[in-house]
Amino acid sequence: MTTVLTPVNEIERKWFIVDAESKILGRLATEIATRLRGKHKPNYSTFQDVGDFVVVVNAEKVRLTGKKLTGKKYYHHTGYIGGLKECTAEELLEKHPTDVLFKAVQGMLPKNSLGRAQLKKLKVYAGGDHPHDAQQPEELKL
Repeated sequence: MTTVLTPVNEIERKWFIVDAESKILGRLATEIATRLRGKHKPNYSTFQDVGDFVVVVNAEKVRLTGKKLTGKKYYHHTGYIGGLKECTAEELLEKHPTDVLFKAVQGMLPKNSLGRAQLKKLKVYAGGDHPHDAQQPEELKL
């Protein structure tokens, strides 16, 4: 059995819009990552970017279950000695509401150039407005 290679100019990419209001973060992120990778398509292959574009609105209203709001920590390093910074999910939602969902989806994609290309097709907005009306995105029910 051979893997079917879809030519790049024949890949069909749709635009989907997702309303994240009162959705659970992890369950939403897995569905978005599946759409970005293209695993829902019959012509999916691991080495090709055949996924769709996903626009997420109301990312500030996403839910975290249990004690994750205060217990989940996000880390980054400044590059200086002793420069490890941490913040909770509650603080990150307050400062940068789109980053919580973005980081959740980023963790579910491959850690290579293909994953970076797939992540560029994710558009996350804190409020209900987005500038992608011209692409006529379909509503994705989750």
